[in-house]
Amino acid sequence: MPLTKDIIDRTLRTAHGEQAYRLVETLTDAGHDAWWVGGCVRDMLLGSIPKDIDIATSALPTELTALFKKTDDSSAALGAVLVSIEGHVFEVTTFREDDTASDGRHPESVRFGDRRHDAARRDFTVNAMYWHPISQELYDPYDGEKDLRERLIRFIGEPKTRIEHDALRLLRAVRFRAAIDGQYHPDTFTALHDRAADIAVLSGTRRFRELEKILLGPHPDIAFEDLWETDVIEALIPELHACKGVAQPTVPHGKNDVWTHTMRAIASFTEDHGADVRWATLFHDIGKPKTFSIEEDRIHFNEHASVGADMARSILDRLQCPAKRRDKIAWIVDHHMMMGTFKELDVERKGYWYYHPWFLELLQLFWLDIAGTHEQRFGFYEEIIADYNAFLDAHPLPPKPILDGNDVMAILGIQPGHELGKVLKELYSAQVSGDITTRAEAEIFLRKRFA
Repeated sequence: MPLTKDIIDRTLRTAHGEQAYRLVETLTDAGHDAWWVGGCVRDMLLGSIPKDIDIATSALPTELTALFKKTDDSSAALGAVLVSIEGHVFEVTTFREDDTASDGRHPESVRFGDRRHDAARRDFTVNAMYWHPISQELYDPYDGEKDLRERLIRFIGEPKTRIEHDALRLLRAVRFRAAIDGQYHPDTFTALHDRAADIAVLSGTRRFRELEKILLGPHPDIAFEDLWETDVIEALIPELHACKGVAQPTVPHGKNDVWTHTMRAIASFTEDHGADVRWATLFHDIGKPKTFSIEEDRIHFNEHASVGADMARSILDRLQCPAKRRDKIAWIVDHHMMMGTFKELDVERKGYWYYHPWFLELLQLFWLDIAGTHEQRFGFYEEIIADYNAFLDAHPLPPKPILDGNDVMAILGIQPGHELGKVLKELYSAQVSGDITTRAEAEIFLRKRFA
């Protein structure tokens, strides 16, 4: 699958491609070797215009910062500099050699080299392809193009050694396999299985970031099935591993166990599903193994949503997920069984839920939960959507308060408590009625009414 003139022309006509060409041109004119590398080359060979373009070069980080006006050299110790040209940002990495002393937990220590050594240190053959936008030459020392034609993921060098150098490659392998809807070289698959426990040496942050890339990428269900088959998931998220083989009620799940239902749900992601919804979908039924029971000849999972929310919070803490995102994801998991209650609520309670900043993402999980079932009955979900829209038509979303509690306390010199709540309520009523419309009017209202 050689690079076609059509895909080259289309890529170079994009603003991002044009600036990436200019970057290589600048480096070449300064006497440095520079190439587009990795995923962008792979995308072009697959007939897609790359969204991100990474560049490898012989130029040292200090030489990069001297050549370009806008740079971020915070990762220069690892040989990487971010270069910004007219709003387009590129990661430019100095050619490096491998470090056989790596402990698997951290990226290899940096030893600068040439293009041949740089290719040898890369993980997979389909990531070790270099393309020069000026000469339009393809440098492919490990036959990555041939492997890509077969949709083959194959480690460069000895597979187990590659994983020992950086255990993140356990996750990268399954991500790339899913990305190209491909298959593994037998030696690569064997190494993934044999070195699965190495995933434990990685920091939570590195695991979280790579898992999020999997969830945001194509075919996340394929990737997680591979994590199961290689035993990586057992060491990575044992709570998710425990979902395999846990039976569910045949209505609406048919013969699908908890694991299969979860995989069907994450296979249903569409472009409008953000990262937090995707995490919540992965974890939404993680409490079922702990809550499994049979009552009156039917399988039940009493309180599995709240149990699952606590488990999700614990998992995300291990993965060093930012606290605000952790709490949001756990909240969505905690409330994913509430769909049947909304139509019965009074107006005030509906307002609480329908105005909630995370409610739309909760709705998305409702939809994905149904999409993951055998029967896929969306009728009740559609009733909730109709009720939600009717409620907002009759009760438009209230405006954001002009002043918050801290503002009021500073203006009136009062402390948190009942009095503050009373003032805030009256102030907001005046805002909703239109008596005040600006911050200045709100301050005058407070001083006249409460000072």
